[in-house]
Amino acid sequence: MMTYLRTLAPLSLAIASLSLHSCANPSSSTQATDSTQGKIVLTGSSTVAPLTAEIAKRYEAEHPGARIDVQTGGSSRGIADARQGTADIGMVSRSLKNTEKDLQAFTVANDGVSVILHKDNPVKQLSDQQVSDIYAKKITNWKEVGGQDAPITVINKAEGRSTLELFAQYFKLEPTAIKADVVIGDNEQGIKTVAGNPNAISYVSIGSAEYGVTNGTPIKLLPVKGVEASIANVASGKFPISRPLNLVTKTAPTGLQKEFIEFARSPKVKDIVQQQYFVPPSQ
Repeated sequence: MMTYLRTLAPLSLAIASLSLHSCANPSSSTQATDSTQGKIVLTGSSTVAPLTAEIAKRYEAEHPGARIDVQTGGSSRGIADARQGTADIGMVSRSLKNTEKDLQAFTVANDGVSVILHKDNPVKQLSDQQVSDIYAKKITNWKEVGGQDAPITVINKAEGRSTLELFAQYFKLEPTAIKADVVIGDNEQGIKTVAGNPNAISYVSIGSAEYGVTNGTPIKLLPVKGVEASIANVASGKFPISRPLNLVTKTAPTGLQKEFIEFARSPKVKDIVQQQYFVPPSQ
């Protein structure tokens, strides 16, 4: 039985604990006479992976013959692996681009992206221009935006992460123009880094950040254009930086692949989506 613990440790460690089965060639499940038997492999977004792993744990409990192997690596990996057939399903924390319309996308939740600071940082809000200038190193000290006299530690996401793409697009930044002090892979790494550095700034999934705050992590989310960064405001459509969390396939899903996607989008897992601080998809 696969287990998955959502912590603020690097997601790679958590995934290692749940991936007890080797990454065999996918699609073997479709050869079984029972579509709920066999194994499928999912790879991609570090935002979607914790949610998918919890859903997979419930699916496996209800279908003992099924094995769902969830691996991270970023949305770009999810797209590439789904296209190449090295994964049955890709996980992508954004809408598909025009160049990706050959793939099929299935939304399992919705989320937002916002800036986070250490909870002890006195700065309560930043304008869009200030955020842009901080990430371009035009602003380098917190005193320039009403904070303490301390250098700003800029944390950026690695190339290929959809959170970076969405952040850069909204704040009108070319990814190559961002001057980072620290480059991280997943949301948990960004949250952990800010929690350990009162002068750091990062941007992460609102769901991941709210989960952290609720569990005592010393961070805070900043509003965007005066709108509180919260899942409630993502759900209502008020928050300006939002995105779908998708499962993607190369062709129309079949067999266990199809069964799992339908399960992940069903009311049966609405409680898991909400417990992970995401917005359930509209049915």
